[in-house]
Amino acid sequence: MRRILRGGRVVDPVHGVDAVRDVHMDGERIVPPFPDGEAAEIVDVSGCLVMAAGIDLHSHIGGGKMVIARELMGEDHRRHRHAADGPFRAGSGRAVPSSFATGYAYARMGYTMAFEPAMLPANARGAHLEMADIPVLDRGAYVLLGNDDLLLRLLARGETTAVRDLVAWMLRATRAMAVKIVNPGGIEAFKWGLRRIDLDEAGPHYGLTPRRILTALAEAVDALGLPHPVHVHGLHLGLPGSAETTRATIAALEGRRAHLTHLQFHAYGRGGPRGFSSGAAEIAELINRSPNISLDVGQVMFGTTVTASGDTMSQHRNAAHAHPRRWCVMDIECEAGCGVVPFRYRDRNFVHALQWAIGLELFLLVEDPWRLALTTDHPNGAPFTAYPELIRLLGDRDYRNAVLERLPAAVREVSHLADIRREYTLSEIAIVTRAAPARLLGLADRGHLGPGAVADVVVYAPGPDLAATFATPRHLLKAGRFVVENGALRPEAATLRGAVHAVEAPFDPAIRRHAAAFFEDFRGLRLESFELGDDELAELGPLRVHGPTAAS
Repeated sequence: MRRILRGGRVVDPVHGVDAVRDVHMDGERIVPPFPDGEAAEIVDVSGCLVMAAGIDLHSHIGGGKMVIARELMGEDHRRHRHAADGPFRAGSGRAVPSSFATGYAYARMGYTMAFEPAMLPANARGAHLEMADIPVLDRGAYVLLGNDDLLLRLLARGETTAVRDLVAWMLRATRAMAVKIVNPGGIEAFKWGLRRIDLDEAGPHYGLTPRRILTALAEAVDALGLPHPVHVHGLHLGLPGSAETTRATIAALEGRRAHLTHLQFHAYGRGGPRGFSSGAAEIAELINRSPNISLDVGQVMFGTTVTASGDTMSQHRNAAHAHPRRWCVMDIECEAGCGVVPFRYRDRNFVHALQWAIGLELFLLVEDPWRLALTTDHPNGAPFTAYPELIRLLGDRDYRNAVLERLPAAVREVSHLADIRREYTLSEIAIVTRAAPARLLGLADRGHLGPGAVADVVVYAPGPDLAATFATPRHLLKAGRFVVENGALRPEAATLRGAVHAVEAPFDPAIRRHAAAFFEDFRGLRLESFELGDDELAELGPLRVHGPTAAS
């Protein structure tokens, strides 16, 4: 169907556009302008903002941790119930909404893609099955490596080529979009009784330092030409002094590409009378000088949520602060671990309020928005439904400072937020919520409105309150079909299934024999049962496979 969106303010930073113009679509794609007479429908969007649909680069939406999180958050699911309505399925939860509720909530904000950032290889089948229940969204997942015994064995033997082949095979076997590393070596060390490990501290059993594991995976990702850099959850999450470790981690990469995720949780100094301060300014200054580094923030927003992480060390430590007082930490033999801890961020709590300020400092002090993605590390810093409020904090300095004034005065003494005058423009908002995530993931036909792009398009009715503007779109189109129309979800959105995105890179088939021997000796699972088949994924939605890129 040929359709024209007529007369909106198009904000498309990929093409340097911020002007009133029409958007032309032919079926699933955006196309060059064609005569009005060829259009089956012309939609008047004059006075509205028109952008590419949102892309969430880092959001925990599927896999074992989310199942546990929902089990621990019974009150949240009883309090936030979403009844079935016509074709729309029932759901529940705000901090960790159920699958159908997740898809509907993202669509109601104008998003059509989200990526699960920590998929355990052993749980890949379950994670893909769970995410297939999420309507509307295209999705993908990052496979969790760096604490698994097979990779560590190869690395300890110095088998660099085999490490690269293992990474490529693991991506194919689990149908993943990128490689994620969590506290490199730290989860493995936790199994041997360690509760903290430093960047150059040799871990037990394999004798590998986190630096060695991190750089080896970064080199493998680059050698394979993967579009997205190694996705790094660093050491010492949540600890005072983590900012120093973050700077050392950037230096250790020595120019290799890396995406530092939920960086707010790794940006804490030891200054001030309480020994806890912001290290965001120094980190941002280093990132501004390091074009190999990209990041997302993991912004803290006040309220009840649940922290869910593969970082067993940090979650074991955070269990003392659980709210409600329940938690779960588990070990996944031969692979990794995880922890789930319900949590409440309070605006009158000094530490929580400073975490809020540190995240905003990172957003505002990192100069290049093309290397930055807007996230709350859902649900760790806040549910993804907090994005409209976060956008307002970034784009409205007066509002931001008014919120800061309500927080404990001690926060302003150990942070720089009150002195930052920057306000995000609409173009910068479009970059960090759409264009930059697409570019960082190598999605050339997403995140923009140029000819050839998939027609994932959102129309917002602008107003003085940025949160209200971005909370509910007037229209959302996915692949040229209306999902939201005149502010309401269309019936088609009820069960609309998105695509699965994955990457492939070549590998030596001999790595399968090596893996098969390891599985035979140490895993209660046959290799053939571990690998995901294309026939399985075909039942979950279209598969979109992305290959290596020369830019990597």
